[in-house]
Amino acid sequence: QVQLVESGGGLVQAGGSLRLSCEASGRTFSIYAMGWFRQAPGKQRDFVAAISWNPGSVRYADSVKGRVTISGDNAKKTVYLQMNSLKPEDTAVYYCAAAGGLGGGIPQYPPEYNYWGHGTQVTVSS
Repeated sequence: QVQLVESGGGLVQAGGSLRLSCEASGRTFSIYAMGWFRQAPGKQRDFVAAISWNPGSVRYADSVKGRVTISGDNAKKTVYLQMNSLKPEDTAVYYCAAAGGLGGGIPQYPPEYNYWGHGTQVTVSS
């Protein structure tokens, strides 16, 4: 099993920045990609960004491109999400996810991920 623990959420004013972190533990050897999703009240869980180590690449949702940077450490199975120029519409619970097994590429849909964290709240005030 794999456990994911997110940290770094909080309350920030519009235009501000936050850095989310996610650390995987347990049987992490099979993880080839990690990503971030977010879910606002009453809405579906949306893709934000992902990083893959097979091959090495990143992907961003159009809604955050240019404002968000994902980075990670394959050896530590840790991923970070640096969010700048935050907007009130970025308010949501942010979930870390990990994809493991024999797959590859950069998954961007929830069913492509095997493991999920409990989420961390990000609130952007106007």
